[in-house]
Amino acid sequence: MTILITGGGTGGHLAIAKSLRDAALNAGHRAVFVGSMSGQDRAWFEEDTLFERVHFLQTSGVVNKKGLARISSLLSSIRATLSALLLVTKADCVVSVGGFSAAPASFAAVLLRKPFYIHEQNAALGRLNRLLRPFSKAFFSSYELNSVLKDYPVRASFFEGSRNREKVKTVIFLGGSQGARFINDLALKIAPLLHEKGIKIIHQAGKQELEKVKNAYQELGVEAELFAFRADIDTLMQASDLAVSRSGASTLWELCASGLPALYIPYPYAAADHQFFNAKFLAEKNASWLCRQEEDPYLLLLRLLDMNMKEHSECLQKLIRPNGAELIIKEVEKCLQK
Repeated sequence: MTILITGGGTGGHLAIAKSLRDAALNAGHRAVFVGSMSGQDRAWFEEDTLFERVHFLQTSGVVNKKGLARISSLLSSIRATLSALLLVTKADCVVSVGGFSAAPASFAAVLLRKPFYIHEQNAALGRLNRLLRPFSKAFFSSYELNSVLKDYPVRASFFEGSRNREKVKTVIFLGGSQGARFINDLALKIAPLLHEKGIKIIHQAGKQELEKVKNAYQELGVEAELFAFRADIDTLMQASDLAVSRSGASTLWELCASGLPALYIPYPYAAADHQFFNAKFLAEKNASWLCRQEEDPYLLLLRLLDMNMKEHSECLQKLIRPNGAELIIKEVEKCLQK
């Protein structure tokens, strides 16, 4: 069977595409990728040798554009959909991982009545997925009670080191590979107190602010394990007892798989405020904490340093099982056999 995986734009969408590709190949299927010339798609997959074929179409996001720029993006999407028709014809089914990159192949799947599936990363549905959901044979969401599968595709290594936390001995600050200035500033503000308490600091500062943050720690006389990007982020999470993080879906569910409680500070300009709703899902289950950056998360973080993390850690581990990508591919197989 040939499974066409489409979507991308950002690393969160593309990480799901990669997980589904691996699961499809392990199940004996062929995988094809259709993404965009824009965004991070080409950086991830242009040189990929595991996909049978990769295609990048000329598309860009429509939602945040206005006037002539929006019309131009819509026309590009229409042309890309026409190009995608031939690609989709050769596939047995189409799986969308979301993002503007998914639009052409998804619309082509609907037009050709190909079996079509959607993986939604976020608690707040994107406009494209909301539009296409009625045409899908299955809609996979980790947040919806009626989703046929709720397990987010997360690498096995995050589960392998999962453990129950109790006392906070290490805090990890996660601003993402591009960094988050607010989280960097928060880390530096509380660093002297963490140093005084003997709490170790691990800090992903992002490449743009790495030198600035490094110099700031030196001026404070505080040691920190500082980096812009690390491929072994799973081991760093496993070594930590509390995270301070944005709440993009991939990071949120990686922390969940690790059993690592977190104080989530959503990026305030995320589309449809989806980071807030992602974190709200866990906060309502008493699995982590949520605080908007304008609400002064410093005070909440102070309280968390002296809390026992065991109850929250155990709750996180119950919310996700391993092999999310494999389970999605099995569900696709099951639907196609009906």
